[in-house]
Amino acid sequence: MPIVLFLCVHNAGRSQMALGFFTQLAGGRALGWSGCSEPGEQINPAAIEVMRERGIDITPEGKTIAEIRPIRDEIERRVRALLAELRVPVG
Repeated sequence: MPIVLFLCVHNAGRSQMALGFFTQLAGGRALGWSGCSEPGEQINPAAIEVMRERGIDITPEGKTIAEIRPIRDEIERRVRALLAELRVPVG
């Protein structure tokens, strides 16, 4: 089973979104984790909200919802490409 680690500075936004997409899309056919170099105190509430729009709960700053949506979409594109490269079917 493929294992993927998503890293960012605070593990409060981008890595959490990537892990959320990965977990949902891989459907148990791959294992994902997230981590960071400087832990934040909480997941960015805007990241939580934009992922909720996609039906993905990453509940456990700074940018507006409108600024984070394109980031979310790019992360989803990259996670889908990673799963394809790993030959993990998207569920």
